[in-house]
Amino acid sequence: MAGNGNGNGDFSLKETSPKIGNGGGNGGEKLTSSFDLVEAMHFLYARIVRARDLPVNDSFVEVKIGSYKGRTKQSLNPNPNPEFHEVFAFTKTRLQGNILEVIVRKRDGSNNDEEIIGKCKFDLAEIPTRVPPDSPLAPQWYRLEDRNGIKINGEVMLSVWIGTQADEVFPEAWHSDSATVTGENVVNTRSKVYLSPRLWYLRVNLIEAQDLVPLHQNRTNPEILIKGFLGNVVVRSRISQSKSLNPVWNEDMMFVAVEPFEDSLVITVEDKVGQREECLGRCEIKLSQVERRVLPGPLPALWYNVEHISEAGATKRFAGRIHLRVSLDGGYHVLDESIQYSSDYRASAKLLWTPAIGVLELGVLNATGLLPMKSRDSRGTTDAYCVAKYGAKWVRTRTIVDTFNPKWNEQYTWEVYDPYTVITIGVFDNLNLFGAGNENRLIKDSRIGKIRIRLSTLVTSKIYTHSYPLMVLKPEGVKKMGEIQLAVRFTTTSMIDMLQKYTEPLLPQMHYVSPLSVYQLESLRHQATHILCLKLGRNEPALGRDVVEYMLDVGSNIWSLRRGRANFERLIAFFDGWIDAWRWFDGICKWETPVTTVLIHIVFLFAVFFPKHCVFSLLLYCIVFGLYRFGLRPKHPPHMDVKLSKADSASADELEEEFDTFPSAKSGDVLKKRYDRLRGIAGRMMIVLGDLATQGERVKSLLSWRDPRATSLFLTFCFVSCGVICLVSMKLLLTFLGFYVMRHPRVRVFDIPSIPQNFFRRLPSRADSIL
Repeated sequence: MAGNGNGNGDFSLKETSPKIGNGGGNGGEKLTSSFDLVEAMHFLYARIVRARDLPVNDSFVEVKIGSYKGRTKQSLNPNPNPEFHEVFAFTKTRLQGNILEVIVRKRDGSNNDEEIIGKCKFDLAEIPTRVPPDSPLAPQWYRLEDRNGIKINGEVMLSVWIGTQADEVFPEAWHSDSATVTGENVVNTRSKVYLSPRLWYLRVNLIEAQDLVPLHQNRTNPEILIKGFLGNVVVRSRISQSKSLNPVWNEDMMFVAVEPFEDSLVITVEDKVGQREECLGRCEIKLSQVERRVLPGPLPALWYNVEHISEAGATKRFAGRIHLRVSLDGGYHVLDESIQYSSDYRASAKLLWTPAIGVLELGVLNATGLLPMKSRDSRGTTDAYCVAKYGAKWVRTRTIVDTFNPKWNEQYTWEVYDPYTVITIGVFDNLNLFGAGNENRLIKDSRIGKIRIRLSTLVTSKIYTHSYPLMVLKPEGVKKMGEIQLAVRFTTTSMIDMLQKYTEPLLPQMHYVSPLSVYQLESLRHQATHILCLKLGRNEPALGRDVVEYMLDVGSNIWSLRRGRANFERLIAFFDGWIDAWRWFDGICKWETPVTTVLIHIVFLFAVFFPKHCVFSLLLYCIVFGLYRFGLRPKHPPHMDVKLSKADSASADELEEEFDTFPSAKSGDVLKKRYDRLRGIAGRMMIVLGDLATQGERVKSLLSWRDPRATSLFLTFCFVSCGVICLVSMKLLLTFLGFYVMRHPRVRVFDIPSIPQNFFRRLPSRADSIL
């Protein structure tokens, strides 16, 4: 067994009582109502705007209080009047001095020696406090002083105030929590909000081609196929069955296109000659000129000329034409997440969006007990940040450097369009803080853990404050990496609109009118994930591919014996209630408890002779039982369950297989062992599938005359049953059948299968036709 790597770690969900929305701290100032899900953190802000009349051209500003120092970037155009436009934030509870110094320094390029031009000093007790939505403090000019306090030439424009994380400059500010990070890497510590690009499905319906010109005159039966290129995505069609120069396909190729549709679709006609493919010609279609379709319905097909371009690229010649129906289908929802954990189901076309039904607010408070993720200066350390994804909006908190108990206290808001959606929160260790240049962007941030919260499990307008365990499954077993404390609130703007959502289809209409195959959905999801990784990776700070893929559950469809066992037990748990009910009824039929059996006979008679009252009683029972269960309802939102996931009982070999690459990188002996095990599991599944197919075929054979005698007996039974129903009262007939089924064991001959069971098991199936 693979034990968890954190000893007897507690993987349960804990309810917490943080001091949120009360503005706790030394100042007593309250956060605004939009920041009432986090604890108030007070910061000393200093906004450095510009300087003028400096005696040197090359200068920068250093902001210092106690041992904390922050400095502006070097000016790209050195002059006596530099502009900076930077904000510095110092955590008020960690200040080690009472004087804030703003120092203007010069740099001598020859020996890189820094010298002080002048400074300004501010007493912490005299700095004003600002609470949004108050307007920002206007910066003003301050005369520089030398070391002796004498006024000198030169001024600096700045503003200083004490505020909270509700300040609009908070995301862009340099933070003292990340004072050890310098240079270009400072941007990787900041909090950001990202928006996913809007994605559309691009459908290319291949109809036919005509008058193709082969490269070789002796090609009388060419094998023609089509390749579509959109960006770096390539989709191939099947080879046309009509092996001629006028091939026919009637096949769809699907792509994922991103607004504002600046790319072009390239279609090439290929002739497969042996093991190689020769390009007969190509045509280019600009996506900006493609018709957009938001509702089901046919679009006109167009003919496009196919041109063959010479190897030199200078000359083009006519190579045939191709008949295509190209459309941007905005009536679909582009699936970039697993359908079970999706955070949005809206169509691509904004025209089809319905109004929002509510607001989701998330407060990322803090994390506790994080494990060291890397080593720095010969000791373990962690630089943690959070990423939350819901709908098209991604958020990233600032990175808290070198602590196992980071405090973020950042709050974010999303519009909600469907309650059956999931918000995903992931915690990562930032590995891009202490490196050289842009090469650091290639480093994959370490995964600390991930949680999901389904909005439909939340009571509206209630604030949920819980500490969630952060778990990561590793080849050595499941490991608790720490805990994260969150505050969540789901507020609805219209209860009627939200209840109406429960009657509407989950996905847009196009998914049902013109459904896509499982293979197409899987390929399109891979394309969508690739596009998101590229787009989000171009922001600053960038969301790395590893972060995006982890949040979107890329690779969740790879074979996992552990996940297979977990899903099997979920299925068994679903049938357990029915199995228990059948066992209970079997005990009634066998008179194991005579008193209970007699009562069931009385209830059965009541149900037969008074069916209207029986239905009423059943509905009334559901109401009473539902109200009784209200007091036993879950008080906490669901979270990652280690036992349900079989993460605590997975063997080392199972986990090693789950974390193996695809294709596998293991040796032949290991693969042979895994293959033999998989064959054994698949063999049992094959038997179960065969049994299910046999039962279905037996039902169909009742009237198929495959077994003439069985069909004759069944038709005779149906004929006799019709006569009995016409001659005998239905109530008396049901009473007889019910009492016969629940008859006493003394009037049973033997405990053997009944006549209907014996008859059904003798019906033929198509299993005899299987080789």
